[in-house]
Amino acid sequence: MNASVAIQVLPTVTDDNEVIRIVDEVIAYIKSTGLSCSVGPFETTIEGDYEELMEIVKNCQYVAAKAGCEAMSTYVKIAYKPEGDVLSIEKKVTKHHQ
Repeated sequence: MNASVAIQVLPTVTDDNEVIRIVDEVIAYIKSTGLSCSVGPFETTIEGDYEELMEIVKNCQYVAAKAGCEAMSTYVKIAYKPEGDVLSIEKKVTKHHQ
């Protein structure tokens, strides 16, 4: 694993239930990739190969649009080491979830 990405997709809609519905569709897509991920209250973190993660980030926009979102803001944080061995989700947060 040479990268981890935290992504937050914020649909530009006024109804909270619609925000949740669209974000849930994006999260379902991320989970369907089979990569290790962790869903938080503000963002979802995904681990894997850098190129694959960048494709997933791109596709998250398409998933939100397909779900009926006409506009969105997306925030992405990337940890990348070309040689691999970025800190895993497990190493970062396991001690806080016991």
